[in-house]
Amino acid sequence: MQATDVERQDEDAAPEETGDGAAERSSGSTEDLLVQEGDIAGDYLEQLLDLLDYDGDIDLDVEAGRAVVSIEGGEDLEKLVGPRGNVLESLQELTRLAVQQETGVRSRLMLDIAQWRAGRRAELAELGKTTAEKVAADGERVRLHPMTPFERKVVHDAVAAVAGVHSESEGEEPQRRVVVFRQA
Repeated sequence: MQATDVERQDEDAAPEETGDGAAERSSGSTEDLLVQEGDIAGDYLEQLLDLLDYDGDIDLDVEAGRAVVSIEGGEDLEKLVGPRGNVLESLQELTRLAVQQETGVRSRLMLDIAQWRAGRRAELAELGKTTAEKVAADGERVRLHPMTPFERKVVHDAVAAVAGVHSESEGEEPQRRVVVFRQA
């Protein structure tokens, strides 16, 4: 896998907020607002599980400046992940929209179902590390397959931990991918 042109990484950055949303974010405690986002998301997802007649336990947390909602425990939950996490990504966006509708503030909430993201994070971290080590050893840049913003962020973080290499993203969604280079 070889690379051509690249552009600077911009993975999953917080959107710039203006207007009422920014005032609302700064007026209260950020942690309190994130807990509120998690509660709204939990209620929304609980209703969804009830509609689908799926079992699952919802866990709410705040990590790295974002609300994190996890659904665990049901047999049918894998259906809510879908191939390569496609259904999970869509459900995350719908949940973010439900939170935004209630709060008036764009949410960066992270949704995980059946620990799919946790497992995928481990796979991607290993991919990033081994790719970075290969690039450091032979100097050939490597262009990985297209990934979601979540996946690219994990790979960028893993590459950053290896001396002598760096990574950038190239392309447009949904074909955006990570490219790993030897540092000059």
